[in-house]
Parts: sequence; structure tokens; C-alpha cells
Amino acid sequence: MITSLTLTDFRSYAAATLPVAAGTVVLHGPNGAGKTNLLEALSLFTPGRGLRGATAPEMGRREPGEAGGRAWAVAAVLTDGDDETKLGTGVQSPGAARRIVRIDGETAQPGRLLDHLRPVWATPEQDRLFSDARAERLKFFDRLVFAANPDHAASVSAYDKALRERLRLLTDGAEGRPADPLWLDALEIRLGDAGAAAAMARAEALKTLQSAIDARGDRPFPQADLGLSGEAENLATAGADKATISATLREGFAGIRLRDAAAGRSLYGPHRSDLTALHREKNRPAAEGSSGEQKALVLNLILAQIARLADQPAAPILLLDEAPAHLDTRRRAALFDEIHALGLQAFMTGTEAELFEPMRRRAQFVRVEGGTLTVEG
Repeated sequence: MITSLTLTDFRSYAAATLPVAAGTVVLHGPNGAGKTNLLEALSLFTPGRGLRGATAPEMGRREPGEAGGRAWAVAAVLTDGDDETKLGTGVQSPGAARRIVRIDGETAQPGRLLDHLRPVWATPEQDRLFSDARAERLKFFDRLVFAANPDHAASVSAYDKALRERLRLLTDGAEGRPADPLWLDALEIRLGDAGAAAAMARAEALKTLQSAIDARGDRPFPQADLGLSGEAENLATAGADKATISATLREGFAGIRLRDAAAGRSLYGPHRSDLTALHREKNRPAAEGSSGEQKALVLNLILAQIARLADQPAAPILLLDEAPAHLDTRRRAALFDEIHALGLQAFMTGTEAELFEPMRRRAQFVRVEGGTLTVEG
């Protein structure tokens, strides 16, 4: 578990250290106090841009009148009861685009963070996850995939890079410079291989997530029947091997070159896949539900993900921003009870401490205000 979190020139914090207790931590305070900034800092102990999707320069603290953000750092101390591990990430100079990761003082690849922590988060932006943009839904699902399968992040990154290069080649050709068919062939081979790997990982994750949702049984949170729309994912679900999926993708990309060049965007491929969900009890698409219903479905999915990660060597930590919002009293109490029963280390934010009153004797309460952190009681 995490025993200490330290922020230096990160977002609204010049310098702050929070001693962290076992179990649940409730971060409460007024809007704009910096509660979500703490969750974002914790979300950076995983590959990627964290729960806000921000770039490294955007995370540096700025004084009024400063043009850019400062160099910043986030550090955490973990313990397994016997040994301590120190994790750190940040940038060494203002405006640096790539953040550095250190583990016990040694520079490491971001993927190594998953050897120690597996952050899982839900934010208010996900309260309409199933009715909002498809791309955001796929990004959310891909994070769930690579939390258990770190190789998935590399597959998606390789696919996205090849997709950008192919589109640049096609659109340059559309402006009068013929696209090189041999280079397009090479890029589409890369797209096929990386896209097939990503689709197979998504299909496997969907299967295990659905099993975890089903195993949760009759809970206060509604169950969803999940699906993936996309040719490659459908093939993977049907049991096709990687070579077959890769060949199908290569053929599809080759057949749509002229259309992509004319449109100026890539109209085919696993980047256009989607996560679908059916509200099981009501037998209707989750997208038709209210914000409260969609949030309850997402929370059930998040808790199923936690169960799915239970046998991983690194501990999952749960980050819930504005967790009580849009939840009725019964579901709010059930969420608190379930987090406590799971023995998770969880961090939850809210404007009013009273919303978390059922957790008063079971959690560490921290008042967040004016860039300071005050541990209560």
C-alpha cells in the first residue's frame, strides 16, 4: 500500500506531503481546492497521461503571470509490510514534454510502474460514458485492458503511430504527390500486426470483465452485458488467430486508401471500435440511461475490474473523483461498504465530508483547502 504521497510544484501544490493510512482516504473540501489534483498525481503511477489526459507541461504549477508551468515531481512510498519501494515521476525542466519515471532512485520505463501499482479510476466525465463520444469510451476500455495486460499499451501505441504515418502519406499524395504503394504496404503490415494484437487483448479482457461482472451477482449496482463492435474484435471473439485478423486488417486498409485520402482521416480499423453495454435488468442500451444509472453501471464495471486484478502481483488502488455525485443514499452506502469489505486502498473526493459519514470510523479524512492537506482525527 501507499504510505506517503509528496507533491512538488504539481498543479496547485507548491509542496505538500500526505501521510497515507491503510484502507480508504476521503479527500474533502471546496471546489477548486485541489482534490482532483491529488488523484491525478496518484494516477501518474501508471503509463499514460493520467486521469485528466493532460500533457506533462500542463501539470507544472504556475504563479500568476508565469507563461509556462514549472518543473514538477510526484513521489510515493509503498510498503508490503516488510520492504519499502519509492516511486517517482515528473519533469526536470519547465515545459519538458516527457516525464521521467524513477523506482528506488533508478530511472525506469513507465511500464515498470505496473509492477508495483495498478491505479483504476472513475471521474465525473464518465458519468455519461455510454452516451458520450465513442473515442473516449474506447480509451476508457483500453486503460482497463492494459491494467492487466501491460503489452496492450505498446500495441495501441504502435498502431496509432503507424496510422498517423499512413494518413500523412495518403494526404500528401492527395495534394499532388503520389503515395508510395510500397511504403503504404509496409505501414499496413504494421497496422495489421499491432491492430490484431490490440483486438485480441480487448476481446480477452471483455471476456474476463464480463465474468467478473456476472460473479458479482445481485448487488445494488446494476449489471451490464458488455460487447465490442469492430471487425477485428469480432474475429477475435469468434476465435480467429492473430495471422487471420492481421491479414483481414491489411486487406481492409488497402481497399480504403482512396477513401481515406479523400476524407483526410482513417475510416477503417480497430481505432474505430466501440465498447457497448446493455443494462441487464432494464434490457435497454446503457446509453439511454440517466447519469445516475450510467454512473452506477461504470462503478460496477470498475469494481469488477478490481476483482479481475486481484491475482496480479501489483496492488490495485481505486481513485474515485466525486464518488457520491448522482448516487442515491442506498448505492452510496453500498459503495462504501464494498470498498471497505474488499480491503482496497481507495482515494475518494467530495465537497462535503457529510456525504462520507458512513466511512467516518473506517477511513482517513483529509481536509483539502488552500493548497494545504489537514489530516482529521
